[in-house]
Amino acid sequence: RYSLFYNHLKNIEESEGGLDKFTKSYKTFGVNQLADGGIYCKEWAPGAEAVFLAGDFNGWNPFSHPYKKLEYGKWELLIPPEDGQSPVPHGSKLKVVIRAQNGALLYRISPWARYVVRDEDKVNYDWVHWNPPQSYIHKNPSPKRLKSLRIYESHVGIASPEGKVASYKNFTYNVLPRIKDLGYNCVQLMAIMEHAYYASFGYQVTSFFAASSRYGTPDDLKEMIDVAHSMGITVLLDVVHSHASKNSEDGLNQFDGTDSCFFHSGYRGTHQLWDSRLFDYANWEVLRFLLSNLRMWIEDYRFDGFRFDGVTSMLYHHHGIGTGFSGDYNEYFGLHVDEDALCYLMLANHMINTLHPECITIAEDVSGMPALCRPVAEGGGGFDYRLAMAIPDKWIQIIKELKDEDWNMGNIVHTLTNRRYEEKYIAYAESHDQALVGDKTLAFHLMDAEMYTNMSVLMPLTPVIDRGIQLHKMIRLITHALGGESYLNFMGNEFGHPEWLDFPRIGNNESYHYARRQFNLTEDDLLRYKFLNAFDRDMNKLEERFGWLASPQAYVSEKHEANKVIAFERAGLIFIFNFHPYQSYVDYRVVAFKYKILLDSDAGEYGGHQRLDHNTEYFSEEFPHNYRPNSIMV
Repeated sequence: RYSLFYNHLKNIEESEGGLDKFTKSYKTFGVNQLADGGIYCKEWAPGAEAVFLAGDFNGWNPFSHPYKKLEYGKWELLIPPEDGQSPVPHGSKLKVVIRAQNGALLYRISPWARYVVRDEDKVNYDWVHWNPPQSYIHKNPSPKRLKSLRIYESHVGIASPEGKVASYKNFTYNVLPRIKDLGYNCVQLMAIMEHAYYASFGYQVTSFFAASSRYGTPDDLKEMIDVAHSMGITVLLDVVHSHASKNSEDGLNQFDGTDSCFFHSGYRGTHQLWDSRLFDYANWEVLRFLLSNLRMWIEDYRFDGFRFDGVTSMLYHHHGIGTGFSGDYNEYFGLHVDEDALCYLMLANHMINTLHPECITIAEDVSGMPALCRPVAEGGGGFDYRLAMAIPDKWIQIIKELKDEDWNMGNIVHTLTNRRYEEKYIAYAESHDQALVGDKTLAFHLMDAEMYTNMSVLMPLTPVIDRGIQLHKMIRLITHALGGESYLNFMGNEFGHPEWLDFPRIGNNESYHYARRQFNLTEDDLLRYKFLNAFDRDMNKLEERFGWLASPQAYVSEKHEANKVIAFERAGLIFIFNFHPYQSYVDYRVVAFKYKILLDSDAGEYGGHQRLDHNTEYFSEEFPHNYRPNSIMV
């Protein structure tokens, strides 16, 4: 693998003038404004017989501006300025016109298009030339690389209680302050890369270089990131390089009239479950396209890194379909591994680490590929973090399948600590996956229909709501403290957002009712959502103070099956959890020295029963317990 990576890197140096020049292609491909007012256009269309540019600027004449054919399937066009002005005005519509091998004329959006919009009365997107007289100027530097990453996974379009597509402006001025107050220091943005189908959650990308116009303009997004930086919040992009939408009119598919171009042809070029196209990572121009795409998002928009979606699908020729992973090394090394895709990921991480070492990369891989988060120089994948995807599945399985008295403490601890040595994991109790229609969030699993009737503080605290609120807090804290080197939460889940997430589609009569986040629920003093919101905030603030995510893995001193107690030490703190459904304990001995309560899920401000005295200091005695010389009674 390292040899393949090194050969690619060597070829880039020899034939392209180095990685820096190779990945700057986003400044030359597509349609670009020149300093003298002229326009330079460049495309890669190896299957085309001829290429033209048409649009508002030439009255949509499909033949007046032909491209010149270059080597290796590239085409270029230079349009001189008119009286010192650009011949293609800002805001004008364009199309690349491809004469296919069968003689047909195909009107396409450039794969490098920076801005595409859809009129309400149209099905397809239009390519709009984005060259404002004054682009947004960033005012704030990016935050320094974080040691403890507390991630707020977000979707701009649903970030409002109103039933509509919310905007970048709304997120900037209404959501970012909320994220800051909750103690999260990183926001991970989903569905930013343009996608024609809103209900795809952003995972069927049609225009890779365009920020989604349904939320606002490119400058609105730049402002949003700039304001986040002013708050000290790191901003990550959920990048989709694992596949692309099948759309051809407004996507990459059949751009030059052939079945291949950016993708594998035939069966190998289609994902059978996602019904989308799969990139040919061995193709030189595909590497140029994808690597330049990453660099554009960093340098133009100032993103601080990426969460790579669908990495498991990229790593294996079987794409993880119908395949389980047990950890046996035969599952990770063999002809079933797509070495070209893995090499692309190594190149991507190497480029980011070389040109922008302050940036962060995260892999969404369910397979557990060894060394994915080790440096490329070691033969690793080069990622900084990987998602601990087994943890949310474990919590859902426990809640759905087991009675409270049957919860297995050892199994919980094993799931939370089972990670590869010196590879960093992002722990999470639930993400957007669990919030989608067809599944349930933890809060909904725990409290279900009673969330509609019994979340008011004016109503008696029912056993279902009491159990749900307490377990919701405990599950999040133990995951946060024991599960990894970073923590992630999907927007709204911190306060137990009711119901599920469902985008407008034919199946729900195009309703926005479930495509929103009801942040207003936490602001109502008569509702119990405020308790969960406050606990999540104070949990993050405590981590900010003590930094357990950046500390070595915890030492677990107790996982008692009969008592349903888990106790562990991390970052100089003692974490003690009583998961017993009805048994409280007096004078319970645990490993510790001196301690004072810092965070208590049973506190009144978190909807608890206030059974502990927070003013008491506890001192240890020389009483050996669980292989430690000192212990205390709690």
